[in-house]
Amino acid sequence: MRELTARIELTVPSDVAFEIFTDELGRWWPPEFSWSGAGQLTDMGILDGVLYELGPYNLQWDWGRVLTWERGRRFVFSWQIGPDRVPVPRAEDATEVEVTFDGSAVHVVHRGWERHGDAGEEYRKSFEEVWPYVLGRFAEYVGLRTSA
Repeated sequence: MRELTARIELTVPSDVAFEIFTDELGRWWPPEFSWSGAGQLTDMGILDGVLYELGPYNLQWDWGRVLTWERGRRFVFSWQIGPDRVPVPRAEDATEVEVTFDGSAVHVVHRGWERHGDAGEEYRKSFEEVWPYVLGRFAEYVGLRTSA
């Protein structure tokens, strides 16, 4: 199955973009793309190699694992949310997202859809507009943060 790609250009160098993307994930990530949803999401971030969110009643959902971490340049993580929005317990059964920071560009590649069997292609299609939207929100946040 084809991987999905998205790219955005920013006005900050790659090391700054990397730090904002990873250290401030909970400040810019669109809450509508969380298990908790808008109004319920209280925090999101990366801690000890786990991508997590905190929702109502301080319930923690772990939705990914850092697979590769090259500070300032690239990181890869598992996307452990299945097509039916049920957690995928094992990273090797989940899709994989690679985010690279090169100059002022941020590039996302989301792959491994075949790991979801027959549901993989439809799940992939549902993401065609997700990553451009997410990167757009990231660019907005970077712009606000760096102009302040």
